[in-house]
Amino acid sequence: MAADAEEGSSLPEDLEPIREALIEWYEADHRAFPWRETTDPYAILVSEVMSQQTQLERVEAAWAAFLERWPSIEELAAADRSEVVRFWSDHRLGYNNRARYLHEAAAEIEEEFDGGFPESPEELQELQGVGPYTANAVASFAFNTGNAVVDTNVKRVLYRAFSAPDEDREFEDRANELMPEGRSRIWNNAIMELGAVACGKTPRCDEAGCPWREWCDAYETGDFSAPDVPTQSPFVGSRRQKRARAVRVLGEYDELPLSDLGPRVRVDYGGETGEEWLRGLLSDLEDDGLVEFVSGDRVRLRR
Repeated sequence: MAADAEEGSSLPEDLEPIREALIEWYEADHRAFPWRETTDPYAILVSEVMSQQTQLERVEAAWAAFLERWPSIEELAAADRSEVVRFWSDHRLGYNNRARYLHEAAAEIEEEFDGGFPESPEELQELQGVGPYTANAVASFAFNTGNAVVDTNVKRVLYRAFSAPDEDREFEDRANELMPEGRSRIWNNAIMELGAVACGKTPRCDEAGCPWREWCDAYETGDFSAPDVPTQSPFVGSRRQKRARAVRVLGEYDELPLSDLGPRVRVDYGGETGEEWLRGLLSDLEDDGLVEFVSGDRVRLRR
């Protein structure tokens, strides 16, 4: 391998061949996702929020349906929040607070930015529920003004290829050093694609034609260890599943007493998972605008 660019760096001195190889590999063939075919910041924000801990295959259909129902930031801001949350729940997108944040962000863009989308990562982070990663992704893919995006796929690539220490700051420094100036859109798409397609938990270096094999420490040594990657908690048996089931059951009836709803939500209803537990679940759904109590012990979907 070439000499290090500077003391403490694990990157080769000449980065241009590395950059060119990755971009050429990506441009020759990559997975087709509809949000990669647009620079509309609203559509990209929706895709980024939906993609958090949700399989991309499920996101594709939901993303298209969401944009068909609320095709602009103005229409989303004017929507009833309960309808947005209901859509989220119906499409099993998880964690309904993300739907609330997206709706609030739309209102902020309309009211505080006069409907014009903020373009820098710093401005985007001012929006409700938009953290550093999402802000940077939207800035990159919509405006080509972002820094390097660092997700779990990118961390895995940097750890294996250039022996980056398993520390967030180290990953960010190396990712930004690698990224060619002014090309955040294609670069971030390309390096995330590399991590997902060629450098997954089980690497497919030769099969996927990884463009970084000649520089990769892991390919040279055969040591493909990588940082642990957090995984989404299982949906089956989770509180999210019980919330979805309660909404589905109530959709089949005009209204139900808690004593009838409980056993339909979980087969082990009673005791510690009895009425107190059910009221807590329904309280969350009430806060989301999905259900309403018609009396002390009867509940229905919000009308």
